[in-house]
Amino acid sequence: MIEHLSTEKPILIAGPTASGKSALAAEIVARFGGVVVNADALQVYDCWRVLTARPSAEEEAALPHRLYGHVPRDAAYSVGHWLREVQAVVSEGLRPVIVGGTGLYFSALTEGLAEIPATPAAVRAVADARMAAEGNAALLAELDDTTAVRIDVMNPARVQRAWEVLQATGRGLAAWQDETGPALMPLDSVEPIVLRPDVDWLNTRIDTRFDQMMGMGALEEVRAELPLWQPSRAASRAIGAPELVAHLRGEIPYDAAVEAAKIATRQYAKRQRTWFRNRMKRWNVLDPAAFAG
Repeated sequence: MIEHLSTEKPILIAGPTASGKSALAAEIVARFGGVVVNADALQVYDCWRVLTARPSAEEEAALPHRLYGHVPRDAAYSVGHWLREVQAVVSEGLRPVIVGGTGLYFSALTEGLAEIPATPAAVRAVADARMAAEGNAALLAELDDTTAVRIDVMNPARVQRAWEVLQATGRGLAAWQDETGPALMPLDSVEPIVLRPDVDWLNTRIDTRFDQMMGMGALEEVRAELPLWQPSRAASRAIGAPELVAHLRGEIPYDAAVEAAKIATRQYAKRQRTWFRNRMKRWNVLDPAAFAG
């Protein structure tokens, strides 16, 4: 498959967590040149490396990498920020190999992004408080019908974002999206690859990788964040972080925290697979078991 890829077009590699997509991207860049560009919304934060399976310092030094670990934990960062940074990377002249599991990044890249005004801090504060007190369903119930059927209603971050847009602008998120501008990389201008692993194969890898993360210092990484921990931050959505924080605070035993984190990771991978299946029907499908170790 690698041998038949275009040597000129940008390459997009989407896939669920632990599916081996980063290794594939690195292999392509190592063999044919270019730059590995992050498309994972949590690997952008400088406070996480181990827990988000960000490339190691050695891996980043061995090949050109961009948009990894460059955002402070408390900084505002959106798909719009990411898209503008990708455009800057493209201007460097290296062929981008864009890899990650954040479906919204890829849809914005290939379909365009609506220019929605920034959410005022006061609206965000109300949304944070209501989400904490009332949960996902309360905000979802207040969305306009068109938006409610379009977003991932199982993802609290997406529901909160849609609610904030409606409150701040008086228009539903779907209405803004319908005014989307031109795409930076239309699908016919790239080599789009989506990894579709067998579920049992992926779940086994998820469990094994999380054990490896713990052995590599994931708990110590979370311990370093504990004095600064704020659950409402986007950076705090790192999969496994809330469970390990609960353990460090004495709320649950170590083994229970690890098992809960693995379950959360498998649930996240399921949501990713659903997104990719529904939104990436024109992408080239690859079984990662064919190349992943």
